Amino acid sequence: MDTRQLADFLRVRRESLDPKEVGLAGTGRRRTPGLRREEVARLADISTDYYTRMEQDRAPQPSPGVLKAITRALRLSLDERDHLFRLAGHPPPDRRRADDHVAPALLGALDRLHDVPAQVMTDLGITLVQNDLARAVFGDLTRRESVVYRWFTDPSSRAGYPVADHAAESQALVADLRATAGRRADAQALVDRLTRESAEFAALWRLHSVEVMRNRRKRILHPSVGLLELDCQVLVDEERFQLLALFSPAPGTPTAERLALLGLVGAE
Repeated sequence: MDTRQLADFLRVRRESLDPKEVGLAGTGRRRTPGLRREEVARLADISTDYYTRMEQDRAPQPSPGVLKAITRALRLSLDERDHLFRLAGHPPPDRRRADDHVAPALLGALDRLHDVPAQVMTDLGITLVQNDLARAVFGDLTRRESVVYRWFTDPSSRAGYPVADHAAESQALVADLRATAGRRADAQALVDRLTRESAEFAALWRLHSVEVMRNRRKRILHPSVGLLELDCQVLVDEERFQLLALFSPAPGTPTAERLALLGLVGAE
């Protein structure tokens, strides 16, 4: 671990970031360029004291999980992420496999979306990062199992959807996973688990329906504001095995007002 170079790298990258790039517009006049240390710590969900000690060359070796969080907070590219890992004395993640590094461009787009729920997910349905409104609508889905796995194995995951929509949701999730499995060998492990644990999934999987999920209507029964009718648009990043999901109010519905209310009160 090269603590001195690590400290310098973190400081330089922090000072080079415009607060607007990470969704911190309107934070007032600043005496120094870039982000403040406490802002980086908050974005990475680590303590300000620990991050400060990293920049001051007096912190213990950070874990790979902390490094991944800092990667996102500082909007590092893949090359910069790998450099960060090496400075911290860890081998960088294997690029030959899909991982949870979110491209700075996707994070930047997410930061600019405040009035619609949005989240970055893998093509296996694992949520990597959400904006505040997405957390208010769906709950915090990060660090959890694939949405596909939970849908077919955890009945509580369906509580927020009208019963009349369950069959269509199941079919859409399976068809999208079939498309993913066709281009990713490591998707088979998820398919095998679901086939063993869910008779519904196994029956749908045998139909061989294939369709990448890009645009569709979703109805969400939110416990605080009621029914939300959302047009879901999915922008697929084929190279990174990731997608940006946007959930816009369906035209002619009261959803826009309900989303605005959620934006004010947050997730209760």
